[in-house]
Amino acid sequence: MSKARRQKPNKASSKAKATNSIRLIAGKHRGRKLPVLDAEGLRPTTDRVKETLFNWLMVYIQDSICLDCFAGAGSLGFEAFSRGAEQVTMLELNKAAANQLNENKAQLNANNINVEHTDTTQYLSQPNTCFDIVFVDPPFRQNLAQQTINLLANGWLNAGALVYVETEAELAAPTTPENWQIIKEKKAGQVACRLYQLT
Repeated sequence: MSKARRQKPNKASSKAKATNSIRLIAGKHRGRKLPVLDAEGLRPTTDRVKETLFNWLMVYIQDSICLDCFAGAGSLGFEAFSRGAEQVTMLELNKAAANQLNENKAQLNANNINVEHTDTTQYLSQPNTCFDIVFVDPPFRQNLAQQTINLLANGWLNAGALVYVETEAELAAPTTPENWQIIKEKKAGQVACRLYQLT
């Protein structure tokens, strides 16, 4: 998963150090490794799942406006940037993780990445920018995927937008608006991956 499991930062996470890394699979930064905090609950999206997702998005990612709702290690947002997204906004509640995202952004000279240290549900409570591609990969067992879907449907998505949702494999598919069509679906280990498109 590409996020911190805890919804509130704790003392341990604030002192965490970057001892692990994520790898960018493709694009202009292909093969580049970026440091990831060794913090409790922070587990980046695996290369296997990430490769499947970006194969799904291959024809859509170039010049897209992307939102990573629970950025964590930034695995999805940085991959989107590397593959040609025009703008990427990353939301992350854990302050230490958000700081690491900003450090990695600087390493890549990624001026078109915006890191927001914020609570995702609060951020989405008042619509602002509309997005072409949204990643919803939240901490498990907090009902955040369903909450986020409900909020995104309130004016955050461009026509034809794509929304990737990752949940626990044992859960039923989340409830989505009538104009969200599921176009891809896969289960990999403990996670279920679904890609929706607005019709």
